[in-house]
Amino acid sequence: MKVVIGLGNPERKYDLTRHNIGFELIDYLAEKHQVSFKSKHKALIGEFRHAGEKVLLVKPQTYMNLSGECVKEIINYYGLDTEDILVAYDDIDLEPGKIRLRPRGSAGTHNGMRSIIFLVQRDDIPRLRIGIGKPEVGDLAAYVLGKLSKEDIEVMKKAIVEASKAVETYVEKDVHAAMNLYNR
Repeated sequence: MKVVIGLGNPERKYDLTRHNIGFELIDYLAEKHQVSFKSKHKALIGEFRHAGEKVLLVKPQTYMNLSGECVKEIINYYGLDTEDILVAYDDIDLEPGKIRLRPRGSAGTHNGMRSIIFLVQRDDIPRLRIGIGKPEVGDLAAYVLGKLSKEDIEVMKKAIVEASKAVETYVEKDVHAAMNLYNR
């Protein structure tokens, strides 16, 4: 079983914000694979099969800064190895629309990933970062929580399609195969 966790904030007011790009990816995959969600483990969870593998799609409902609570609960409940999890989230250090996969690493400036690493007590968690860029000036929190413009939405739609292909490669093979194809 593989678990794909998209990070975001649960209230509607956060829909189509930069910080919720992980949720947007999960929603895209859910629509593509005709998945419906149930509330479980402090998250909305749906499942489907891809390439013979059971895949859980997860949208934590704990708010971004507490994402680790949900992830830890899922790891413990299903007895998962970290290599069976892929966490997708926004990254201000990547150009808008660019995607990057990594098998491990620090949380960088991302509080959701920081919460996960802190509570799981491991940094060898594969992740898929989706670039949102950063403002030249101004409040970073206001930027990541700000709504996407029409132009941003078009860039992010393309990134989501590319990211979904990377997720499917991860499920079919592993994070390294996905990195080789999509980290360009």
